[in-house]
Amino acid sequence: MAHIAYYLSPVSPWTYLGHARFAEMAKRAGATVEVMPVDYGVIFPQSGGLPLGKRAPQRQAYRLQELARWKAFLGLPLVIQPKFFPVDGTHAAQLISGAPEAVRMALAYDVLQGVWAREENISDAAVLAAIAARHGITDAPATIAAGKSVYEQNTQRAVTAQVFGAPSYVLGEQIFWGQDRLDFLERALAA
Repeated sequence: MAHIAYYLSPVSPWTYLGHARFAEMAKRAGATVEVMPVDYGVIFPQSGGLPLGKRAPQRQAYRLQELARWKAFLGLPLVIQPKFFPVDGTHAAQLISGAPEAVRMALAYDVLQGVWAREENISDAAVLAAIAARHGITDAPATIAAGKSVYEQNTQRAVTAQVFGAPSYVLGEQIFWGQDRLDFLERALAA
């Protein structure tokens, strides 16, 4: 049975755009998925990446064009410039990290939809508590606290695995970076 380490950011539009397709693909292949939110604020300086606000204006403008293209191509609801973005996704990442493994995929998608489809402020404790409750988590602050060390461990695992962007899907020794690489991941799963 194939195992995929799924390195993600709960505030990445690219993670949002690929999440449902990836979940379905992994299910069809019978693969297990390890959902691993990571801190790209730690990873970017080590890998040459830049946070969005520090990227050149032409790169920022192109990103908006690409988001519009992918929104149309996939037919997904996507607010290209949501009200609450950029947003601190640390507690959301820790919530996902501390949640029971059985709900992490669905919880992660709900958080991603919160940012990119519903325009919710995922840094707000009440918003996170409402999202958590939909997945059977009754004490979001305790789950966040439990997820803090897991989130840090995930980040170190990502650095060791040479992950540098979100989303990244790692199958064996192969890294597939970006939701636009899902076709390649599907081929690798079938091989």
